[in-house]
Amino acid sequence: MGPLAVAIMAKAPRAGDVKTRLSPPLSAPEAAELYRCFLLDKIEQVRALRNVRPAIAYTPEGGRAFFEAAAPDFLLIPQRGNDLGARLSGTFEALFVQGYAGGLAIDSDTPTLPTGFLQQAVDLLAGPRADLVLGPSEDGGYYLIGLHRLHRPLFEGIAWSTDQVLPETIRRAEALGLTVASLPPWLDIDTPGDLKRLRDALAGNETDLPRHTRHFFRERSR
Repeated sequence: MGPLAVAIMAKAPRAGDVKTRLSPPLSAPEAAELYRCFLLDKIEQVRALRNVRPAIAYTPEGGRAFFEAAAPDFLLIPQRGNDLGARLSGTFEALFVQGYAGGLAIDSDTPTLPTGFLQQAVDLLAGPRADLVLGPSEDGGYYLIGLHRLHRPLFEGIAWSTDQVLPETIRRAEALGLTVASLPPWLDIDTPGDLKRLRDALAGNETDLPRHTRHFFRERSR
């Protein structure tokens, strides 16, 4: 097995462009700052993984400078396409063209996701038994998808941002004869209700991680 790459699917943290469903209760600049914290925490998390090439698939193209500064050691891939499926497909294609034997695309909205889950996904993809690795999110989507080769039907014509994303992806994978390995489900932060759960989870956890996101809430509570 050759090298694996782990790519964070990311947007440049610009007010009005990211986490818009969190405004209110946050202002647009606050939502962008929270997302910036999510990104910095996810970059640190991916950097801690073993036996992978860290990468960021970013959008918009003009946002590259932020990622060059925040993650100078990461491979940077511009996202291409009009919907999430096209952008995911394009990211995997870019990784495989560069010679990676497997790729993981992960979201940037799960600041409390244990690093061990990501390492488990890497280890599963590096082994012989999984063609597809999925990390389910609680809303019916997924926070992680890993493949050894590009299977475009997994990304075409999916009703993104609905609770059918995960079951439809699994159905298609089975139709393609792929062996699927799944991680535990986890919360991604999209709505004010998710934001409250995140705040409560951090308040009940005495560790420093995720340190940037935790710092955001500490500053707002002063």
